[in-house]
Amino acid sequence: MRDRVERLTATLEERELDALIVGDLVRPGDSGRTDMVNLRWLTGFTGTSGLVVVKPEEALFVTDFRYADRVRTELDGLEVVTAERQIVPAVASRLEGRVGFDDAHTSVQVHGKLAGAVPSSVELVPAAGVVEDLRRRKDARELERIREAARVADDVYEEVVGRGLAGRREDEVAAAAAAAIRARGAEPSFPAIVAAGPNGALPHAEPSEREIGAGELVVFDLGAELNGYCSDCTRTFAAGEPGDEAREVYEVVLGAQDAALAATVAGAGARAVDAAARDPITEAGHGEEFGHGVGHGVGVEIHEAPRLGKTSDDELVAGDVVTIEPGIYVSGRFGVRIEDLVAVTPDGCENLSSLPKDLRDVG
Repeated sequence: MRDRVERLTATLEERELDALIVGDLVRPGDSGRTDMVNLRWLTGFTGTSGLVVVKPEEALFVTDFRYADRVRTELDGLEVVTAERQIVPAVASRLEGRVGFDDAHTSVQVHGKLAGAVPSSVELVPAAGVVEDLRRRKDARELERIREAARVADDVYEEVVGRGLAGRREDEVAAAAAAAIRARGAEPSFPAIVAAGPNGALPHAEPSEREIGAGELVVFDLGAELNGYCSDCTRTFAAGEPGDEAREVYEVVLGAQDAALAATVAGAGARAVDAAARDPITEAGHGEEFGHGVGHGVGVEIHEAPRLGKTSDDELVAGDVVTIEPGIYVSGRFGVRIEDLVAVTPDGCENLSSLPKDLRDVG
């Protein structure tokens, strides 16, 4: 992890910072917070209370007595300070100049406590997104871990839909998917979406006790988290013959996704990738039925930068891992979404989702 700290150190000068705080400030630890996710990515620390102060010439890790032994095995090459209680006061006197902090995940109350702990000569500078920008560019090891998580998701799809879908309850199918993910040594990266018939017209439907009817389309969205990295994939299946209209809508979404995949390359604007999918859907008369962005970044969190949508100013870079997931949602009747997870390269993208994308009648 030392190389990541060095990469972060290199950004301080361009941000005109004398130091950057990453991790827990003065509130109780919560390993699900983005600031703690950033700390885990940066240092390898898996506890719930800790921070690292990164300076041009040094990096200082601070935690409390509960993790004094753990840091010896998890951290490499960082000076460690063990605090008795709150961890910011333990290093406050060692801070000087312009000190960056994650303002996106720091409440007004926490900022006030931080300001009260550091010397009056310290200028606290908003610096949200610094670590997230580094996280975007996945290295070879990270990409392999995401590939592994994607393979788990693909295998789970084949197992669960191999039993058929008609006559099964949405929540039972979702529970079967979660169990199959855990049986492979992973965890769901988010609660699976299983949405049949009219429920499929709700992009973020929650699985219900509703029984999947014969001939209905089923929007099935799941992902796995393995070795700290997430995957995300959606397929729409048919639980019997769905009829001509549903097949036509499916082909529109599939064509839109193909166009967006072709537009996904390092240097492409997020709006352009979104437009590549949105334009054919609009031309087919379904523009009002595609209301979300075409994708988002995936890595140690299931939703991270970049954001691919019609209002996004992001630009794709090599190493991004993003979803491409256009959809059409016909209110009260059915929905279609097709989602692949792809790694952005200088020449295009590598598709990490291996499931076929023809409309499969799984009965």
